[in-house]
Amino acid sequence: MPEVSIIILTFNSSRFIKLCLDSVFSQNYQDFEVILVDNGSKDGTVNFIKENHPLVKLIENRENLGACKARNQAIEIAEGNRILTLDCDIILEKNFLNKIMGFAEKCEGSVGMIQPKILKEDKKTIYSCGIYLSKLKRFYDIGKGVLDNGQFNTSKYIFGTCSAAALYKREMLKDIVENTGYFDERFFFLVEDVDLSWRAQKKGWEALFYPEAACYHFGNSSGYDKKIRQYLCFRNRYFTILKNEKSIFLPKLAYFLLIYDIPRMGYFLFANNKFSIRALKEIFQFSKSL
Repeated sequence: MPEVSIIILTFNSSRFIKLCLDSVFSQNYQDFEVILVDNGSKDGTVNFIKENHPLVKLIENRENLGACKARNQAIEIAEGNRILTLDCDIILEKNFLNKIMGFAEKCEGSVGMIQPKILKEDKKTIYSCGIYLSKLKRFYDIGKGVLDNGQFNTSKYIFGTCSAAALYKREMLKDIVENTGYFDERFFFLVEDVDLSWRAQKKGWEALFYPEAACYHFGNSSGYDKKIRQYLCFRNRYFTILKNEKSIFLPKLAYFLLIYDIPRMGYFLFANNKFSIRALKEIFQFSKSL
């Protein structure tokens, strides 16, 4: 049985997947399996995998079921003690697996998530050093858009991990799984890693940032329209807060949330009228289901 299962998602990803898989299979560390889930690609991605990487475990979905569902499908058949999630446009640095798996072995039992340093494709700009959650329940990628001058070279505890490249302990995933999956399938795509990290934190699991393991990320490989991404980010933010923040309806927290959210909501209604009403309806329905 492999020590780590590497899960990669594709959706019309033929322009990225070769570089990603080349970086995986050129690693010195070889105690892994690769599970690739394709969400209905029409650009030859699946044929490329079958012709060039027959050892990859391939799950073919006829349509785009979303990142959450696809990852859950792969986790269900994964055999590794740890799960490494990768976006298809991630390129691993040499010795990435040796470094992150070696670090994982030294971590105490409560560490269920490890975040590598994710740089943008220029190899100079930070994409994510993990997820930060503020008192206003805003979450964002640590260091995103900042030039990497060594200021993120210290390992530290963080709130959660960015699933574009994150190492999860199988024991933790089994502990926090819900009837909607490891990654909540109601989210479809975006913010689902925040929700998973939040659930894990509430059960006593911790996340660590480990900068010695680095990788490079192109970003938005799925090619989703900007307005759809905006809609999913807006909706899923509220899904996450409603699920995980029990004090959301306390006057003090509600007051600060409104200070931040009313202007944002106004802009969303103005700039994305097509999806804004739909998002509000789905948020209301979601709140009723809890």
